[in-house]
Amino acid sequence: MIVDLVLTNAKAYRKQEIVDCSIAIEDGTIKKIGRETQMPNADERLNLRNLLVLPGLIDVHVHLRDEGKAYKEDFHSGTAGAAAGGFTTVLDMPNNEPVTMSAETLKNRMRIAERRVLVNVGFRSEFPTDLNRIKGIAAEGAVGFKFFMGSQIGGVNVNDDEALHEAFTRIGEAGVPVAVHAEDNQTIALNERVLKEAKRDDPVAFLKAHPEKAEVTAIERVLDASVATKAQVHFCHVTTAKGLALIAEAKKTGRNLTCEVTPNHLLLTKLDYERHGKLLAMLPPLRGSADVEALWKGIADGTVDIVGSDHAPHTLEEKSTPSIWDVKVGVPGIETTLSLMLTMVKKGRLTIDTLVRLLAEKPAEIFNLKGRGHLEESFRADLVAVDPKARFTVDASRFRSKAKWSPFQGQEVQGRTLKTFVNGHLVFDEGEIVAKPGSGSVIRRDAQ
Repeated sequence: MIVDLVLTNAKAYRKQEIVDCSIAIEDGTIKKIGRETQMPNADERLNLRNLLVLPGLIDVHVHLRDEGKAYKEDFHSGTAGAAAGGFTTVLDMPNNEPVTMSAETLKNRMRIAERRVLVNVGFRSEFPTDLNRIKGIAAEGAVGFKFFMGSQIGGVNVNDDEALHEAFTRIGEAGVPVAVHAEDNQTIALNERVLKEAKRDDPVAFLKAHPEKAEVTAIERVLDASVATKAQVHFCHVTTAKGLALIAEAKKTGRNLTCEVTPNHLLLTKLDYERHGKLLAMLPPLRGSADVEALWKGIADGTVDIVGSDHAPHTLEEKSTPSIWDVKVGVPGIETTLSLMLTMVKKGRLTIDTLVRLLAEKPAEIFNLKGRGHLEESFRADLVAVDPKARFTVDASRFRSKAKWSPFQGQEVQGRTLKTFVNGHLVFDEGEIVAKPGSGSVIRRDAQ
């Protein structure tokens, strides 16, 4: 037989070891992994020159913007950034213009994306106002739902625990996961009011408005509201030792709970506001060193399931408004996550096994991304080839994202993405996007 592509001279991560091999690809799937002499004939052969080949990475927390927010990011620029960062699949968040919270808005977003994306993209929805519509949204192909507790975005009252319990019940019945941004709205609103009355308008005031208590209270509320339901709950970007401990204890009871952390909360602390100021405004905010160490411990003991970038692009003008209360929160991150984590492997804080678990295997498992997350025969040919020894300095001006800035600007990292393959096609090659818009695919939960 003749296959589409054979990749030779790869050092591939498979089953917790790195093996010298070649990889045959046919119709977007991995046909065979083995020695060069075992490979079938191919239309094309590509020598990977002993690069480290990992399963295509999966970022479960990305804001691709587009539609009414396309000036900050669009489907093409955001997925170009994903490919450059080694991510072959991303899951989009629904706080868009318009907010994705109906079968109609979801269907339209998918339709627009199909013409522009370069990697695989799955879409979430906020809770609809009429919870009877959850099943219809799921049937349209949503990979999950999102519940943002810090302010009112979706259709469920963020301060009504009975309504939240009903939403979790319906989610459990629909069999799709819900990702939760756990910050208690009432705690934040009270703190903001007090601080504004005191004429506070600085990064420290922003931190005080979003204290540890806001996260802990929100996690407690979600755990209580979901306890008697079948809901699969995923906690986004956990930042505090106490919050992580609550999740760890709840996991011990066998509940269907998972959580993620971001590179920002692993590698930065609130002291970094002294250098970067408003650029570092994000939700939840950066914490102290004790919380950072707790997150690393959570990775080591398995409490933390995923590292997600929370890629949240904004313009520099939006990040530098006169008042801290008007600053748009969030930072870009999809193009730096892999290199930052590979640097942590080099420094001994992570193993390559843990990196692949956090960035590929567990994301695929938790969000039911069938045929992805592993380098295995019959799996999708989503691959990233990296040079783990390559050192370079983060230069945000070269990002594919429209957000040409980074909290890691000027930092030396080790580990560079050189080639990214999506469904068997080379999308990113030696610093260049080499695929056309629309060459990626929209993932629908019922048709993966």
